[in-house]
Amino acid sequence: MTIDGAWIRTAATQDVFSALESAGYEAFFVGGCVRNALMGFAVADLDIATNAEPQAIITSCENRGLKCIPTGIDHGTITVVSDGIVHEITTYRRDVQGDGRHAIVEFSTQMQEDAARRDFTINALYADRHGKIYDPLGMGKDDLAQKRVTFIGSADERIREDYLRILRFFRFSAIYADQDQGFDPETLSVISYHLDGLDRLSKERIGTEMRKLLSAPAPAPAIAAMRSSGALVRILEGSDDRSLALLVHLESECDAYPNWLRRLAILGSMDARDSLRLSNDETQKLTVMRDAIGDMKPPHALGYYHGASLARDILLLRWASFKQMADNADWQAAASGAEYVFPIKAHDLMPQYSGPSLGQKLRTLEKQWIDSEFRLTKEALLNGI
Repeated sequence: MTIDGAWIRTAATQDVFSALESAGYEAFFVGGCVRNALMGFAVADLDIATNAEPQAIITSCENRGLKCIPTGIDHGTITVVSDGIVHEITTYRRDVQGDGRHAIVEFSTQMQEDAARRDFTINALYADRHGKIYDPLGMGKDDLAQKRVTFIGSADERIREDYLRILRFFRFSAIYADQDQGFDPETLSVISYHLDGLDRLSKERIGTEMRKLLSAPAPAPAIAAMRSSGALVRILEGSDDRSLALLVHLESECDAYPNWLRRLAILGSMDARDSLRLSNDETQKLTVMRDAIGDMKPPHALGYYHGASLARDILLLRWASFKQMADNADWQAAASGAEYVFPIKAHDLMPQYSGPSLGQKLRTLEKQWIDSEFRLTKEALLNGI
């Protein structure tokens, strides 16, 4: 079995392999780039595993004229930039000890040991510079073909090493698994047993994983499995995922991109800002979405007040919350409403109005104009005073 793509064949990446191999070391693509290529997904990050230790990576690549950055040298990772392309090169490792957040590792010379320390079988696939696939554990290719996300070895041990793997399991399941097959009850039981470990993770790490999970094309089954395991309420207290599947369906009908923040809004948890370490901008948008679901402003008014993108987010949330189907006229009205500009300025009402009365009159006329669906002209509004 082989993979192919421009990302493999590019001369800049082949130079990185030549730098290591000419110095007598092994080098293999590993993890996400191999997994995504086999699935036909886009390849973004280039990770390379090698039996060369960090200083040997630096020496080999610098001798080839490549730029080396010791981004994670203590853990065996060197960033190598070749013709502007970033490659994360990491020495084979084996875990010695883990505390649920950080693993103590030793460098290894064996691909087998490096594969055994990874989280899921589909992440323990390697490929040489020509795209030939290596599956040292003998399970990754089959699990990927069958669209299964399986912990390497014991799920209990893998989770004890790093409790973030609980969330990674659900994220990878949402992206790579055939969720119609359901979720293994034993795996969910192990996850339920280790929920206390989530409290040991930083909110930033949790937030990053949840952003990625909610950005998946179809996250509803994975989120439902999170709920059944107890993990969802542990992260987002008060959350309710019953309308998520309908929201995802409506997004598809409207050809709307999978906005993770919109999907977070439908879950309804009120402590998301602190639980996921949302930015001020994200918190503000989330609040607007939630508040506007039931305020009954018509679609054209939503577009006017919030802009086309946010207005359409609110429409999708309304339809999902109230179990309604998509309405194309409302969808278009939300976008067109964003294009209008209120035609009356303060100076148009002066000196007849001033101070608080001026502001009140502007708001009154603006509401009349919006209620008319922007049909009232400036002249008609002023003549009606």
